[in-house]
Amino acid sequence: MTELKTYIEKNKKSYLNDLFDLLRIPSVSADPKYKADVIKTANVIKEKLSSIGLDNSKLIETNGFPVVYAEKIIDPSKPTVLVYGHYDVQPADPLDLWDTPPFEPTLKNGKIYARGACDDKGQMFMHVLAVQIMLEQNALPCNVKFLIEGEEEVGSDNLEDVVKANKNLLKADVILISDTSIIDNENPSITVGLRGLSYVEVEVTGPNKDLHSGVYGGAVANPINVLSKMIASLFDENNHITIPGFYDDVEEVSPEQRAALAEAPFNEDDYKKELNIEGVYGEKGYSTTERASIRPTLDVNGIWGGYIGEGAKTVLPSKAFAKISMRLVPNQGSDKITELFTKHFKSIAPEGVKVKVNPHHGGEPLVVPTDFAGYRAAEKAMEATFGKKPVPVRGGGSIPIVALFKKELGLNSILMGFGLDSDDIHSPNEHYGVFNFLKGIETIPHFYKYFSEQA
Repeated sequence: MTELKTYIEKNKKSYLNDLFDLLRIPSVSADPKYKADVIKTANVIKEKLSSIGLDNSKLIETNGFPVVYAEKIIDPSKPTVLVYGHYDVQPADPLDLWDTPPFEPTLKNGKIYARGACDDKGQMFMHVLAVQIMLEQNALPCNVKFLIEGEEEVGSDNLEDVVKANKNLLKADVILISDTSIIDNENPSITVGLRGLSYVEVEVTGPNKDLHSGVYGGAVANPINVLSKMIASLFDENNHITIPGFYDDVEEVSPEQRAALAEAPFNEDDYKKELNIEGVYGEKGYSTTERASIRPTLDVNGIWGGYIGEGAKTVLPSKAFAKISMRLVPNQGSDKITELFTKHFKSIAPEGVKVKVNPHHGGEPLVVPTDFAGYRAAEKAMEATFGKKPVPVRGGGSIPIVALFKKELGLNSILMGFGLDSDDIHSPNEHYGVFNFLKGIETIPHFYKYFSEQA
């Protein structure tokens, strides 16, 4: 190949412009008002994959949003890389906390600010451009398939059916994913573990209508007060989750493994400074990095009820709601945890209220091995471009499809992400470094080269 880094730098403006066009489409899968935009994004990606020379570019329809598929089979006897990513993004709310419009990408201080800049349009698009470069230079060393979905941010509910129905189409030797992060730009890493997820919405109902808090306050259960107490009771004084059976299946990481994980560079003072917090918080007996990776969690993602408009309205509300996510570690099952939570949460409700628990979606935890050709290829690729061997780390997030790929296709996934934990994904002012975007494009062809030589 023509010297890769020079070639990428020469075409950087074009690559960024193409990404910006993609980021301008508000493909928010969680909000029905963006349905047309999500479908538009799928078609844009399909056409892009076709335009760079991939074959069989198409949309696989589902009960939700379509999955984009394309392939380039240069030789059936050569190994095949299956690239997975997602084109949907999180809602941009609250809009007033963005410094720039979330769907008008802005380049500032070497960073691309936009919803989806890192998660996952920016990272997914690196793979498209890397394959484009290899095809332009007649340097694709093996077969490649793309599977890009539009429902990752809402649980990938329909992707399982797509995978089960298309096992022959999706035959491959390894799955390559960029939807994770590195430690920092000087210290590359490869994610070898993901937490699972149980996500629920709870509803607490008291009286059959909103009431005057002066007339009824103190005599009728207030659903917001009750819900707050119920949530608070889910933790003990050591921030240990109190749901009976919650920890029964939790993988206990050995002291040796904990010591190995602790070798990854981490500065707690910098961590606190970045977040503007005075101290860290979490389960007693574990470090900050362990709490965010090898331990399960329970977090309230949203809570509401009653009057939240301008001014005052002295109301005792009829209902209160909360969205709650539980991150799970190996051996915990999302269905079991959802069942345990539901049973416990209903059991702690006092008289005077009724409780509903509505499961949304879940995913299973996973640990990826480091002793196979795919990992070794990723390791060599990152070392080639960063000049330093990457560190294996466990991530705190969830990508539900990874466990499904292992179960249904029998394939391990390489989680070779290039984002940073400070990129504010899922938050206002999400951004992605131009350095990281270009470094990903540069690294991915090395992965293909090394994987083709080993597989």
